[in-house]
Amino acid sequence: MTTIEPSYGRARTAARLALLAAGLFVVGTNAFVIAGVLPAIATDLGATQTGVASSITWYAAVVAVASPLVPVLVPRAPRRLLIAVGLLLVAAGTVVAALAPGLDVFVAGRVLAALGGAALVPTATAAAPTLLPPEKRGTALAATGLGFTLASAVGSPAGTALAAAVGWRATLLTVAGLALVLAVAVALGLGHLPLGAPSSMARRVGVLRDRRVVLVLAATALVTTGFNVVYIFSAQLTHDATGGDGRLLALLLLLYGIGGVVGTALAGPVTDRVGSRATAAVATAALVTVFVLLAVEQRSFVALAVLFGVWGVVAFGAVVPLQHRLVAIDPATAGLTLGWYSTAMYVGIAVAPLLGAAALAGGSVELPLAGAAVTALALAAFQLGYLPRRTVAPA
Repeated sequence: MTTIEPSYGRARTAARLALLAAGLFVVGTNAFVIAGVLPAIATDLGATQTGVASSITWYAAVVAVASPLVPVLVPRAPRRLLIAVGLLLVAAGTVVAALAPGLDVFVAGRVLAALGGAALVPTATAAAPTLLPPEKRGTALAATGLGFTLASAVGSPAGTALAAAVGWRATLLTVAGLALVLAVAVALGLGHLPLGAPSSMARRVGVLRDRRVVLVLAATALVTTGFNVVYIFSAQLTHDATGGDGRLLALLLLLYGIGGVVGTALAGPVTDRVGSRATAAVATAALVTVFVLLAVEQRSFVALAVLFGVWGVVAFGAVVPLQHRLVAIDPATAGLTLGWYSTAMYVGIAVAPLLGAAALAGGSVELPLAGAAVTALALAAFQLGYLPRRTVAPA
């Protein structure tokens, strides 16, 4: 059973949540920035953009597989240590990718960084709800999830703009430097984080017997796939409007990220007030609508600017209620189910480049339509999880 951290005061708790969010910011920036510099990396390495996008699949697949194994292999490892080591691996892998002479070494560096993400993401996500009382779980998850949001709002567009000015290698080296500095800050300032009870892989798999958990995880994977199908290939999607100008693409990504900050900030309190079912339903339905509109309008930069901003609001607004639902199903096993949440999210990221490349073969208009279809399936899966479970009458 996961314990709740005793109060350290408002300022101390906020500082610790900020460190967790910063860790997710670095991991998110490391992942998201590839979308903005995909053409530049492909040109420099002498590879196709689809080939470079495959590194995202490798990265996500490693995180998806390794995330559930970390707490089983090192059940007593302090959460602070896992997060710090994860950041060091992210830094090392990103340096390897930044200095890569070819695609193979680039992918190897991404895989090494993925091992760091596997140690950090589920650990930070599971730790966040333990720092606030149960009635504030949505707020805690939103505060920590703000790191991923800021990765879109600041990290990805800043990295895209930096790459346009000084090259993608300098961008990745900057991310590696941030990871290294943060690893030291976490080791010195995060303090003790309560551990859940040690559990075997059998117990971790056991939570998947609950149909409600499986459907939330399926919705998570589908939402993440739909988002990344469009986001990873955003350079191709917006080419007609930007003319291939990296600075204009960076501006669109910035607007998307600002929307994401708004969506994340609203999602926590709204989910705590009206519940995860209604919040997720509205956000995912709106996300489907945005993707359909992106398929209709790709030539007007102003229209894309508006759509990217709204996209950020609804995309990140859909994340918190999914996590909140997993915690609410059984708070005692929240650490286990949130670990599977991380796995589901990275399964979605791994599938997205493959689906996006297939959709792109039919033209850029097919990208957002594919994202809309997958997101609609996510909406259906999440709502099915609320159907009453059958009970068997005693003989």
